[in-house]
Amino acid sequence: MAKINLTIADGLAVIELNDPPANTYSYEMMQEIDAAVLEARMDAATHVIVLRGAGDKFFCAGANIGMLKDADPDFKYYFCLHANETLTRLEQTPKLVIAALNGHTVGGGLEVALAADIRIARRGAGKIGLPEVALGVLPGTGGTQRLARLVGKARAIELMATGRLMTMDEALPLGIVTEVWGDEELQGRSFNDAVLDYARQFTPPAKASRAVGRMKRAVQSGAEAGMLEGLSIERELQQLLFQSDDAREGIAANLEKRKPQFQGK
Repeated sequence: MAKINLTIADGLAVIELNDPPANTYSYEMMQEIDAAVLEARMDAATHVIVLRGAGDKFFCAGANIGMLKDADPDFKYYFCLHANETLTRLEQTPKLVIAALNGHTVGGGLEVALAADIRIARRGAGKIGLPEVALGVLPGTGGTQRLARLVGKARAIELMATGRLMTMDEALPLGIVTEVWGDEELQGRSFNDAVLDYARQFTPPAKASRAVGRMKRAVQSGAEAGMLEGLSIERELQQLLFQSDDAREGIAANLEKRKPQFQGK
C-alpha cells in the first residue's frame, strides 16, 4: 500500500504523507517521497511542490519508532543516510517547496518540513519541535544542521537539548514556521485549499517560476559557501535567467507598462 499520495495539477505537485495515525515515515515511505520529488523535479509543468500530511491531526510525527526498534545498526545508518539524501534533493530542487503544517510536526516530521522553503502552519494545529533527546538520540534527518542555520546555534541547542515542544504561534517569531493561519487568513476555506491558493501565486502566468526556483538555488547553495563563491553562483544563475523566455517577457512588459504573462520557460 502506498505511503504517500502524489497529485500533479495546475502547476502544483502535492506530496501528501499518508500513513495513519501519525504519518510517520518508514524506509518505504522515504523511497516514495524520493521518487515523488524526482517526478516533480523532472515535470516541466510543475512549478511548485507542496508537502502536507493526510488528515488534520498530524503533518508528520517523524520516523516510525516500531520500525527502528528491531532494526540492526547498519539498517538504521543507511535509513538515515537515504533520508538525508532525499531531503537534500528536495532542498536543492530549483522549484519552490511549501510545507503545509496541518497538524503535529515533531521529530523527523519537523526535519522534513525544515527542508522546505516556506512553512505555513494552521493555528492550533498541534505541537512542533524536536524531542528526540527523550529517546536518547539526536535529530538525525538534518535537524541539527538545518535548525542551527535557521535559529542560530545557541537556540537550536536549547530547543533540542530540552526537547521542548511549542505551539505553531510560538514557533513563528523564531522563524521555524513562516506564517500561521487562523480563521482570519483562511476566510472560510479549508487549510489545504488556502495553501494551494497561496502556492498558485508562484506559478505562471502570475510569476516567473524559473526565476523563483533559481533564487532558491542561489540562497540554498550560496548560504553554504563563502561570499565570493555565493556571488559566483548568483551570477551564473542570473545569466541562465537572462537567456529565458520569461526574462524577455518581464523586461518587455516593464517597458511597455503592462502586466507580464510568464510561461515558466
